[in-house]
Amino acid sequence: MNFKNRILPAIAVLGLTVAVIVAVLGEQKTPPAQPVAQPAQAPFKSYIGGAGLVEASSNNINIGTGLAGIVKTIFVKVGQTVTAGTPLFEIDDRELQAERQLKQANLTKSRAAVVEAKATLEDARSQYSLVRDVVGNERAVSLDDVQKRRNAELLAQAKLESARAAVVASHADIRSTQINLERLIVRAPIDGQIMQVNIRPGEFAQTGVLTTPLIMMGNLDLLYVRVNIDENDAWRFTPQTAAVASMRGNRDLKTALTFVRVEPYVTPKQSLTGASTERVDTRVLQVLYSFKQSALPAYVGQQMDVFIETPEVPTTVQPAAVTNGVRK
Repeated sequence: MNFKNRILPAIAVLGLTVAVIVAVLGEQKTPPAQPVAQPAQAPFKSYIGGAGLVEASSNNINIGTGLAGIVKTIFVKVGQTVTAGTPLFEIDDRELQAERQLKQANLTKSRAAVVEAKATLEDARSQYSLVRDVVGNERAVSLDDVQKRRNAELLAQAKLESARAAVVASHADIRSTQINLERLIVRAPIDGQIMQVNIRPGEFAQTGVLTTPLIMMGNLDLLYVRVNIDENDAWRFTPQTAAVASMRGNRDLKTALTFVRVEPYVTPKQSLTGASTERVDTRVLQVLYSFKQSALPAYVGQQMDVFIETPEVPTTVQPAAVTNGVRK
């Protein structure tokens, strides 16, 4: 009993000590976490802020193919600068090559048919010429025989025209196949730089609009920044006013922007910031600015913080005067 009387008070004292320590530690304020990078600051007194997305001045061109098939050869690499007309990749052409050979054989056959039709026509003409001048002399030749030979000449003439038309059609078929063979080699539409290559030899290249483009390219001599301005601030935007873009992660890296154009259709916002005041149905006005590639170490697809100067809005609005019931 003496041991039990000693241990119970000791446990109570230990529990009280632990409770006091936990209470003291709980009252200590946790220092706020420091941001990895300081947020960008607007250099204007009155401004509109928006998120900007870097893109090529030619817009980001998603290269596709008009004819589906197995990729045979890739001619370019990421980062390579190309000129308009440079081959980018080629689709397997064995099927079309065989088709072209078959159509060339048909062309040879059609040409031979023309030669045969010409000979038949010459024979029909000679046969008709023998009786053409003796019409009326029924003892020399019958009228029925004359008519048959005349019809034979007309039929031979029609067959010759048909054979010539077949030659023209064969030429057209070969030309069609040749065009499709040329379409199997996808070429660069403009001068620019290859930004993505998402296909490999042996893979199947599909046609149509793809989520991941086969190849992405664009002109990067001049970079564009597509700025989303919230519809609530769109009325404050004024073209040709000063604008500045800052790199995310380093607000000291910034450059002045040159106004390019406004896309007048207000579109649904594609990316949300997560703010509680932001709705899914938020719409934005898209404005394009430009800057030289040498001005900032920016890459296509990178986000930037953009600030656009706006005229200051008066804090108070004087009520309109009313004279004779008319508001002025």
